[in-house]
Amino acid sequence: MTPTPRPPLYLIDASLYVFRAWHSIPDEFQDAEGWPTNAVHGFARFLLELIERERPRHIAIAFDEALDSCFRNRLYPAYKANRDPAPDALKRQFGHCKALCSALGLAVLADVEYEADDLIGSALTAMRGRGYRGVIVSADKDLSQLLDAHDEQWDFARGQRWGADGVPARHGVLATQIADYLALTGDAVDNIPGVPGIGAKTAAALLGHFGSLDALLARVEEVPFLRLRGAASAAAKLRAHREQALLCRQLTTIAIDAPLGEDRGHFARSAADPAGLLELCDRLRFGPMTRRRLHEAVGLDFATSQVPS
Repeated sequence: MTPTPRPPLYLIDASLYVFRAWHSIPDEFQDAEGWPTNAVHGFARFLLELIERERPRHIAIAFDEALDSCFRNRLYPAYKANRDPAPDALKRQFGHCKALCSALGLAVLADVEYEADDLIGSALTAMRGRGYRGVIVSADKDLSQLLDAHDEQWDFARGQRWGADGVPARHGVLATQIADYLALTGDAVDNIPGVPGIGAKTAAALLGHFGSLDALLARVEEVPFLRLRGAASAAAKLRAHREQALLCRQLTTIAIDAPLGEDRGHFARSAADPAGLLELCDRLRFGPMTRRRLHEAVGLDFATSQVPS
């Protein structure tokens, strides 16, 4: 008997697409108060393409609010300290993007202590137990650690999708080893140091042999005898930076217990807010084509909705 297919839950890493639009779209759009809206325009375009193509019934949009208040900053104050603060013009657009999602009836996930990755991981973990599979819309390699047998990750811009079995070809390690791999190599984007001198090839080879960071550290005396270039040096580095490796693993592991707020009803799309959407379109000075697409994407009649109630 063929098992019933699991319904998909689309989990969107919003910040990636907001930042991409901020950097790639010329600053030639302004809202009613003269602030730039290029990132909102780009994000809206992405969201519309996704909704029109997939017609998702269950979807959540995760935003980063834990810019310097994340629990990882308490573990390691230098976490993401290499990043410049977001300018006010971009912060304002993030607010518009969240408001747009809410007006369209899409669940918004945001928390001051947990990052978007943690919210995605927590939502996916909760919904797996209810029979759903995850479609993680993001190119971020960190999120590959969440993939289970039924899930997939989707790099929307490149049109590439992969499941857990596709992670080794992309990153050299299993999906379940991604956090350990990043703990060893470090992650310059997030200012995570890793183990100095342990590069990608060495980390992948060590995890391929030992299976996990815990097993590697427990059996570090075996490392010099591996047929691995620089094995003795790698063993010395691991011994010298054991605690740092374990700390980094705490930073690279996505939390799956972040608060998700009230009962989300399986993240089913709710009714759109016609008045809120109209007000937002006016404030952001969206053109008629974008307005029509936004309304039609959520089942609103465009012509009648243009008259405030």
